[in-house]
Amino acid sequence: MNRAAAPAQLRHLAGPDTRPVLEWRFTNRPMALSSAAVGGGWRRLDWALNVGVDLAYNRTDLDGHGREVAAALGLTGDGTVLFTAADVTRCTKADDGGVHVDATVGITSPTWAAATDGASTAWRAGTINIVVQLPVALSPAAAVNTVITITEAKSQALLDASVPGTGTASDAVVVCWPVEGDPEIFAGPRSACGASVARAVYRAVTSGIERSR
Repeated sequence: MNRAAAPAQLRHLAGPDTRPVLEWRFTNRPMALSSAAVGGGWRRLDWALNVGVDLAYNRTDLDGHGREVAAALGLTGDGTVLFTAADVTRCTKADDGGVHVDATVGITSPTWAAATDGASTAWRAGTINIVVQLPVALSPAAAVNTVITITEAKSQALLDASVPGTGTASDAVVVCWPVEGDPEIFAGPRSACGASVARAVYRAVTSGIERSR
Protein backbone atom coordinates (compact mmCIF):
# COMPACT_ATOMS: atom_id res chain seq x y z
CA MET A 1 0.00 0.00 0.00
CA ASN A 2 1.15 3.56 -0.66
CA ARG A 3 2.50 4.80 2.69
CA ALA A 4 0.29 7.91 2.43
CA ALA A 5 -2.89 5.87 2.01
CA ALA A 6 -5.21 5.56 4.98
CA PRO A 7 -6.19 1.93 5.62
CA ALA A 8 -9.82 0.84 5.61
CA GLN A 9 -10.74 -0.26 9.14
CA LEU A 10 -13.69 -2.58 9.76
CA ARG A 11 -16.02 -1.40 12.53
CA HIS A 12 -19.04 -3.11 14.03
CA LEU A 13 -22.06 -1.13 15.28
CA ALA A 14 -25.27 -2.32 16.89
CA GLY A 15 -28.54 -1.14 15.41
CA PRO A 16 -31.36 -2.17 13.09
CA ASP A 17 -30.21 0.00 10.16
CA THR A 18 -26.47 -0.67 10.15
CA ARG A 19 -24.28 -3.66 9.46
CA PRO A 20 -20.46 -3.51 9.56
CA VAL A 21 -18.85 -0.24 8.47
CA LEU A 22 -15.58 0.53 6.70
CA GLU A 23 -13.83 3.59 8.09
CA TRP A 24 -10.95 5.66 6.74
CA ARG A 25 -9.32 8.26 9.00
CA PHE A 26 -7.10 10.73 7.18
CA THR A 27 -4.30 12.45 9.05
CA ASN A 28 -3.32 14.76 6.19
CA ARG A 29 -6.85 15.99 5.31
CA PRO A 30 -6.65 15.20 1.58
CA MET A 31 -8.72 16.96 -1.02
CA ALA A 32 -11.51 14.76 -2.36
CA LEU A 33 -14.11 14.56 -5.09
CA SER A 34 -17.00 12.26 -4.28
CA SER A 35 -20.36 11.22 -5.68
CA ALA A 36 -21.46 10.03 -2.22
CA ALA A 37 -24.99 10.92 -1.15
CA VAL A 38 -23.65 12.36 2.13
CA GLY A 39 -20.70 14.75 2.05
CA GLY A 40 -20.25 14.43 -1.68
CA GLY A 41 -18.75 17.00 -4.03
CA TRP A 42 -15.44 18.82 -3.48
CA ARG A 43 -14.05 18.98 0.05
CA ARG A 44 -11.11 18.16 2.26
CA LEU A 45 -11.73 15.05 4.32
CA ASP A 46 -10.99 14.03 7.87
CA TRP A 47 -12.69 10.69 7.36
CA ALA A 48 -14.81 8.55 5.03
CA LEU A 49 -17.28 5.75 5.71
CA ASN A 50 -18.74 2.91 3.67
CA VAL A 51 -21.79 1.91 5.71
CA GLY A 52 -23.25 -1.55 5.29
CA VAL A 53 -27.05 -1.66 5.39
CA ASP A 54 -29.65 -4.41 5.29
CA LEU A 55 -31.14 -5.60 2.01
CA ALA A 56 -34.49 -4.17 3.17
CA TYR A 57 -32.99 -0.75 4.00
CA ASN A 58 -35.55 1.96 3.28
CA ARG A 59 -34.35 5.07 5.12
CA THR A 60 -34.40 8.27 3.08
CA ASP A 61 -32.74 10.52 5.68
CA LEU A 62 -29.25 9.55 4.60
CA ASP A 63 -27.68 12.68 6.11
CA GLY A 64 -29.20 11.79 9.47
CA HIS A 65 -28.09 8.18 9.26
CA GLY A 66 -24.60 9.23 8.24
CA ARG A 67 -24.36 11.60 11.21
CA GLU A 68 -25.55 8.84 13.57
CA VAL A 69 -22.88 6.43 12.37
CA ALA A 70 -20.13 9.07 12.46
CA ALA A 71 -21.10 10.06 16.01
CA ALA A 72 -21.16 6.42 17.14
CA LEU A 73 -17.61 6.04 15.83
CA GLY A 74 -16.45 9.24 17.50
CA LEU A 75 -15.72 11.01 14.22
CA THR A 76 -15.55 14.79 13.99
CA GLY A 77 -14.70 17.23 11.24
CA ASP A 78 -15.52 16.82 7.56
CA GLY A 79 -16.39 13.46 6.09
CA THR A 80 -18.23 11.62 3.36
CA VAL A 81 -20.53 8.60 3.70
CA LEU A 82 -21.25 5.81 1.24
CA PHE A 83 -23.99 3.22 1.75
CA THR A 84 -24.17 -0.33 0.42
CA ALA A 85 -26.03 -3.58 0.90
CA ALA A 86 -22.93 -5.40 -0.32
CA ASP A 87 -20.94 -7.22 2.35
CA VAL A 88 -18.27 -4.70 3.37
CA THR A 89 -16.29 -7.45 5.10
CA ARG A 90 -15.47 -8.64 1.57
CA CYS A 91 -13.80 -5.36 0.66
CA THR A 92 -11.14 -5.86 -2.01
CA LYS A 93 -7.95 -3.85 -2.39
CA ALA A 94 -5.40 -3.17 -5.10
CA ASP A 95 -2.31 -1.00 -5.51
CA ASP A 96 -0.50 0.30 -8.56
CA GLY A 97 2.16 2.99 -8.83
CA GLY A 98 1.34 4.46 -5.43
CA VAL A 99 -2.42 4.45 -6.08
CA HIS A 100 -4.48 2.52 -3.50
CA VAL A 101 -8.04 1.31 -4.17
CA ASP A 102 -10.65 -0.17 -1.84
CA ALA A 103 -13.84 -1.53 -3.40
CA THR A 104 -17.03 -3.17 -2.17
CA VAL A 105 -18.79 -4.90 -5.02
CA GLY A 106 -22.46 -5.83 -5.18
CA ILE A 107 -23.70 -7.00 -8.56
CA THR A 108 -27.15 -8.38 -7.83
CA SER A 109 -28.75 -5.66 -9.94
CA PRO A 110 -26.48 -4.56 -12.80
CA THR A 111 -27.76 -2.12 -15.39
CA TRP A 112 -26.64 -0.64 -18.70
CA ALA A 113 -25.99 3.10 -18.43
CA ALA A 114 -27.93 3.92 -21.60
CA ALA A 115 -30.78 1.44 -21.12
CA THR A 116 -34.21 2.68 -22.15
CA ASP A 117 -36.67 3.75 -19.49
CA GLY A 118 -38.37 0.76 -17.94
CA ALA A 119 -35.76 -1.67 -19.28
CA SER A 120 -34.33 -2.49 -15.87
CA THR A 121 -35.59 -5.39 -13.81
CA ALA A 122 -37.11 -4.94 -10.35
CA TRP A 123 -34.69 -3.23 -7.97
CA ARG A 124 -32.50 -5.43 -5.84
CA ALA A 125 -29.76 -4.25 -3.55
CA GLY A 126 -26.37 -4.09 -5.20
CA THR A 127 -23.85 -1.28 -5.23
CA ILE A 128 -20.22 -0.86 -6.27
CA ASN A 129 -18.47 1.65 -4.02
CA ILE A 130 -14.88 2.58 -4.85
CA VAL A 131 -12.48 4.65 -2.74
CA VAL A 132 -9.28 5.71 -4.53
CA GLN A 133 -6.29 7.35 -2.83
CA LEU A 134 -3.60 8.91 -5.00
CA PRO A 135 -0.04 9.86 -4.00
CA VAL A 136 0.01 13.03 -6.11
CA ALA A 137 -2.00 16.24 -6.27
CA LEU A 138 -4.60 16.71 -9.01
CA SER A 139 -5.82 19.73 -10.91
CA PRO A 140 -9.61 20.15 -10.88
CA ALA A 141 -9.82 18.83 -14.44
CA ALA A 142 -7.62 15.85 -13.63
CA ALA A 143 -9.79 15.06 -10.61
CA VAL A 144 -12.88 14.88 -12.81
CA ASN A 145 -10.93 12.84 -15.34
CA THR A 146 -9.97 10.42 -12.57
CA VAL A 147 -13.65 9.74 -11.89
CA ILE A 148 -14.13 8.98 -15.60
CA THR A 149 -11.11 6.66 -15.60
CA ILE A 150 -12.44 4.85 -12.52
CA THR A 151 -15.81 4.36 -14.17
CA GLU A 152 -14.27 3.07 -17.40
CA ALA A 153 -12.08 0.58 -15.53
CA LYS A 154 -15.01 -0.61 -13.41
CA SER A 155 -17.11 -1.17 -16.53
CA GLN A 156 -14.25 -3.04 -18.22
CA ALA A 157 -13.99 -5.35 -15.22
CA LEU A 158 -17.73 -6.03 -15.31
CA LEU A 159 -17.72 -6.76 -19.03
CA ASP A 160 -14.68 -9.04 -18.77
CA ALA A 161 -16.50 -10.95 -16.01
CA SER A 162 -19.63 -11.29 -18.20
CA VAL A 163 -21.73 -9.15 -15.87
CA PRO A 164 -24.60 -7.77 -18.01
CA GLY A 165 -24.21 -4.08 -17.29
CA THR A 166 -21.85 -1.13 -16.97
CA GLY A 167 -22.50 -0.82 -13.23
CA THR A 168 -25.45 -0.54 -10.88
CA ALA A 169 -27.84 2.37 -10.44
CA SER A 170 -26.35 3.35 -7.08
CA ASP A 171 -22.59 3.09 -7.60
CA ALA A 172 -20.45 5.74 -5.91
CA VAL A 173 -16.84 6.93 -5.99
CA VAL A 174 -14.53 8.80 -3.63
CA VAL A 175 -11.21 10.12 -4.98
CA CYS A 176 -8.64 11.51 -2.51
CA TRP A 177 -5.33 13.26 -3.20
CA PRO A 178 -2.78 15.31 -1.23
CA VAL A 179 -2.99 19.09 -1.43
CA GLU A 180 0.79 19.48 -1.48
CA GLY A 181 2.90 19.33 -4.62
CA ASP A 182 2.53 20.24 -8.27
CA PRO A 183 -0.81 18.89 -9.52
CA GLU A 184 -1.13 16.37 -12.29
CA ILE A 185 -3.09 17.85 -15.18
CA PHE A 186 -3.94 14.59 -16.94
CA ALA A 187 -5.59 11.49 -15.45
CA GLY A 188 -7.00 9.64 -18.43
CA PRO A 189 -6.23 5.92 -18.71
CA ARG A 190 -3.13 6.47 -20.86
CA SER A 191 -1.57 9.07 -18.60
CA ALA A 192 0.91 7.80 -16.00
CA CYS A 193 -1.39 8.70 -13.11
CA GLY A 194 -4.59 7.51 -14.77
CA ALA A 195 -3.07 4.23 -15.94
CA SER A 196 -2.26 3.32 -12.34
CA VAL A 197 -5.79 4.27 -11.25
CA ALA A 198 -7.33 2.19 -14.03
CA ARG A 199 -5.27 -0.91 -13.33
CA ALA A 200 -5.84 -0.78 -9.57
CA VAL A 201 -9.59 -0.22 -9.95
CA TYR A 202 -9.85 -3.02 -12.51
CA ARG A 203 -8.10 -5.49 -10.20
CA ALA A 204 -10.08 -4.47 -7.11
CA VAL A 205 -13.44 -4.68 -8.90
CA THR A 206 -12.51 -7.98 -10.58
CA SER A 207 -11.61 -9.46 -7.20
CA GLY A 208 -14.85 -8.11 -5.75
CA ILE A 209 -16.90 -9.74 -8.50
CA GLU A 210 -15.21 -13.07 -7.80
CA ARG A 211 -15.92 -12.78 -4.06
CA SER A 212 -19.56 -11.83 -4.61
CA ARG A 213 -20.36 -14.91 -6.70
